[in-house]
Amino acid sequence: MKSYLITDPVYYGSDADSLEAALDVVLSHTLPDFAVLRDKQTTHYPLLAQMFVQTCSLYKIPKILLHGDYTLAYQLGANGVHLPSNAFTDIAKAKALGLYVVVSTHTHDEALQASELGADAITYSPIFASPNKGEPKGLEDLKEIVDKIRIPIFALGGITTQEQINAVSTTGVYGFASIRYFI
Repeated sequence: MKSYLITDPVYYGSDADSLEAALDVVLSHTLPDFAVLRDKQTTHYPLLAQMFVQTCSLYKIPKILLHGDYTLAYQLGANGVHLPSNAFTDIAKAKALGLYVVVSTHTHDEALQASELGADAITYSPIFASPNKGEPKGLEDLKEIVDKIRIPIFALGGITTQEQINAVSTTGVYGFASIRYFI
């Protein structure tokens, strides 16, 4: 099962030095298949993104993504972009640049729409209880969406233990995504 690291400024900081130090600690003990720089609060995202892409490249992370900004992802040589659930119109634009596109989804309708619009993969969340993310979907709901669409699905939300990873793997999901698991 694929693993997907999502950064958060709470754990990684919002400046280049903090982000690089945190990445070095995390990536020195686990290498995810996918990694995305997610920081909605910084005013220095392009600078952080450049350092993120360079650091992940040094660690040979197979898929390096930026959050939301497909143009910057393309300019910096990232493999792709992770789009929020309100950016479905950007899927085609990112694909036209040759980027791998992951889209955040929270309902079956969003998951189906992302698939139909050409997303390469989706995150589906929250599966388990996660701070400020609403009512958990649970494993049964995850299994239902896995059975409905053919693109890769990453289970997301509250996945912090190996037991939870084992549980989501029983649904046939492509992988899991997490912020806190990798810390």
